[in-house]
Amino acid sequence: MSIPLSPLGDHVIVKAIEENKTTASGIVLPDTVEKERSEKGEVLAIGNGKLLDNGTRAPMSVKVGDKVIFKKYSPDEIKVDNIEYLVIKEEDIIAIIK
Repeated sequence: MSIPLSPLGDHVIVKAIEENKTTASGIVLPDTVEKERSEKGEVLAIGNGKLLDNGTRAPMSVKVGDKVIFKKYSPDEIKVDNIEYLVIKEEDIIAIIK
């Protein structure tokens, strides 16, 4: 998937993964239920790494295609061509889902 954004430094572009609309007990939740943004997403693009004090760049620990969990309130929301993207600093990514 080609996206119209190229993140800088240690920023990552993520597309949120929608959660199931059915509860564990099998109750289907309608679209009208107030829901929060997912804390899971798929990495669409990565920057070239954080610039270190010695002038080198730290390698990114995530790659395009990784499914990740991130801090709830860390992403900035960006809308381009009616598609919502999340921009996250690498340090706000908590885990890679295997």
